[in-house]
Parts: sequence; C-alpha cells; structure tokens
Amino acid sequence: APAAAEGELLLLQKQALAEEEAAKAKQNLLARFLQVKLTHEEQSSMWGLHRVRTLWRSVQRKTKDQELRQDIEILSQTFSRVMDCKDGVIEMLVTDLKDAEEQQNRALRSHLHLTDQLLHLQRCRLGYLEEGFNAQVDALKAEFEAERCGISEGEGGW
Repeated sequence: APAAAEGELLLLQKQALAEEEAAKAKQNLLARFLQVKLTHEEQSSMWGLHRVRTLWRSVQRKTKDQELRQDIEILSQTFSRVMDCKDGVIEMLVTDLKDAEEQQNRALRSHLHLTDQLLHLQRCRLGYLEEGFNAQVDALKAEFEAERCGISEGEGGW
C-alpha cells in the first residue's frame, strides 16, 4: 500500500507536472498569439494612420486649391478692372492728342494766314512806298529838268 500510495503520488506529481507544462505551453502559445496580434494591430494602426494622413493632406490640398482658385479669380477681376481703367486713360490720352494736333494745325493755319496777310500788307506798303518814291523821283526829275531848262535858257540870255 505504501508503494501504491507512492506510485499514486508519483502519478499525481507527473500529472501535475504535465498539467503545469501544458499550462506553460498554453501560456507561451497565448503569448505568441497575443504578440502576433499586437504586431498585426500595430501594422494596421500604421496603415490606418497613413490613410488618415493621406486623406487629411488630400482635404488640405482641396481646401488650398479652392482658396488659390478664389484668389486667382479675384486677381483676374482686379487685373481686368485695372486694364479697363488703363485702356480708358489711353483712349482719353489719344483723344486729347488728336485734339491737341487739331488745335496745333488750326494754330498753324491761322499763323500762316496771318503771315500771308502780313506779307500782302508789307507788299502793298512797299508798293505804295515805291509809288511815292517814283513820284518823288519824277517830281525831282521834273524839277531838275525845269531848272536845267531854266539854266539853259538863262545861259542863252546872258
């Protein structure tokens, strides 16, 4: 009986040892499973984070794209207004230039007309002066002839 009790105790120790080893193996298996699951979750988390960052960047790009398009539209409208204003100024300057050229042409025609009138007046004056001079020359010639005739007749009478 003591051998049977000892055999039974030995059998119980073997069973306890086997159960302990089975529990350790189960614990190791569970630890490996959890490690694999943790690694898988970390990878999934990285991919999820990567996707979230990619989507966030995409949203930011779209927002920035909209802002830039609005800025471009505003700048385009501003540029168009500035160009319209400058075109108006250019048209006004062209009109002013045409008016100034027309005024200069009128002034030139007026000046030439007045110069022609002055020349005509001076020619008339010169003509009158020539006539007066010729009349004086003729009068002096006549006087001279009369004096010569008077002197010539006076010589014969001496």
